Amino acid sequence: MDRTTSASMEMRSEGLGTTPSEHPAFAGRIELPYKLTTGRAASVFLAELASRRIVGSRCPSCARVLVPAQDFCAECGTAAEELVVVASAGSLSGFTETAAGVLGLIRLDGASTDLVHRILDAGLADLQVGQRVAARWAEEAQGSVLDIVGFAADDAPAASEEVRPLSDPSDPVIEQPYRLRLDYQHAYGPYYGRLFDEIATSRRIQGVRCPRCECVLVPPREYCDTCFVRTAEWVDVADTGVIKAFSIIHLEFVGQVREPPYIYAEIVLDGAATRLIHTVGGIEVEEAMERLHPGTAVRAVWKDGEPVGTLEDIVYFEPVFDD
Repeated sequence: MDRTTSASMEMRSEGLGTTPSEHPAFAGRIELPYKLTTGRAASVFLAELASRRIVGSRCPSCARVLVPAQDFCAECGTAAEELVVVASAGSLSGFTETAAGVLGLIRLDGASTDLVHRILDAGLADLQVGQRVAARWAEEAQGSVLDIVGFAADDAPAASEEVRPLSDPSDPVIEQPYRLRLDYQHAYGPYYGRLFDEIATSRRIQGVRCPRCECVLVPPREYCDTCFVRTAEWVDVADTGVIKAFSIIHLEFVGQVREPPYIYAEIVLDGAATRLIHTVGGIEVEEAMERLHPGTAVRAVWKDGEPVGTLEDIVYFEPVFDD
């Protein structure tokens, strides 16, 4: 996961959480690459685009021609096993403008359903329902729906031979690579906001005390986890503490922000009653496997330079050994 901090930390000198609308946030991004299994009908539809053929499937029950090709008819639920080739031109059933351009609902000649695709070289004022359009093909096929670059206005009449059986199908495109990307702003809120503000301005770590059990909760939160009562008093805690548990991470995974191997630990800071999760550094992994254990003392190693106002201002916690 690639995360960056927002420029809204200009509020540091005022303290955070003063007004709900002023809560700063960090900019976050979730990215997830994955492969989508296309299925029987869609795999052939994608493969045939390289041959500049648009494939649909015909329902044996209601005779509807579904484009793109579908495994089942959405109208009657029947398996649509017969694959057919439809024309690469048709008429606009509807259109809309998006941030990425104009999208149209295109009823290809011979089809019973609309294909959604880009409309090229035209704005909303240039289009009308029923207008004829034709596919514009990519110069090089990539095995995706973008082998059709889009549809552009065309004066050609409707095809006389609207549908024909698919013969000699190409090898199907079984998988499609996809990448999910989500950019978001995560609001700190008044509790994390103050925690990060104090870290950024004075390298001070604060928690909140439960008025019933008197435990100091770090990171701070509005309600005590144990008593379920609202917390009130803010309390300074030390940047030293002890390890309660740790893991050495060897596995690589999507979204990882550190290169393995590295050490994640649950740390109880001196003066706190709850565990803070952070990394342990300043020690080789081989030595850590031998010398680290629950109860090992640690201290924060603070980042040099301009603070970012998150727990990343602590680079890691280093172990403190008696010897």
